[in-house]
Amino acid sequence: MLTFPLAVGLGLAALATSFLSGLFGMAGGMVLMGLLLVLLPVSSAMLLHGITQMTANGWRAWLWRRHVQWGIVAQFLLGGAVAVAVFALIRYVPDKAVSLIVLGLSPFMAMAVPSHWSPNVSRRGHGALAGVLCMGVQLIAGISGPLLDVFFVKSSLSRQSVVATKATMQVFGHLFKTVYFGSLVAASEAEALDITVTLLCIGMAVLGTNLSRRVLDAMSDAQFRTWSQRLVALTGTVYLGQGLFLLVVR
Repeated sequence: MLTFPLAVGLGLAALATSFLSGLFGMAGGMVLMGLLLVLLPVSSAMLLHGITQMTANGWRAWLWRRHVQWGIVAQFLLGGAVAVAVFALIRYVPDKAVSLIVLGLSPFMAMAVPSHWSPNVSRRGHGALAGVLCMGVQLIAGISGPLLDVFFVKSSLSRQSVVATKATMQVFGHLFKTVYFGSLVAASEAEALDITVTLLCIGMAVLGTNLSRRVLDAMSDAQFRTWSQRLVALTGTVYLGQGLFLLVVR
């Protein structure tokens, strides 16, 4: 059972990271996932992260609902369902070090894609490809924001449409993850989540998302893209180091 200070710390982390996600659509989820992997068993960390991020993304999608591109979301759902079906067949649970390493590498893998090879989520079939790849990475590392961002680089969508559409896609992505790891946690009483901590994180996720809205409105598209890249690169470096450290000390 989590101590009171740790529970409060998780709530504050959910608040801060939801604010970041509200601005950039991905950085906050990456920070929160790394923290949870350090503090909780992998399946519990994935479940709590899924619930928190599903709430934050869902509220963000509602706030920006006029900007959601539903055709892209539908393609993503199709691809994501395929990836989840494959993982469900093998019931794979990643090792904590592996999760941290993949989490840390994800932004750099995304940046390594040559610009002339970058997919465009607005093209037919690319949304489904995003669903397969991003859902697979999400079930291993807990997040897929940096990889998903690659599919939006060449789109002509505004920052509001990028945040709204990605948030909607991530709602379903985290829903798939929550159901998948929820079934694994349910089968292991030792990894049960504290309901109070879960509700606290949900409330903080909504609050953080609300606080971010005015800041996003005040940003330019150029600032949005520049700062999101810097944040995920810095965060990725930290988690890659943590994962490699765990791998070595074992």
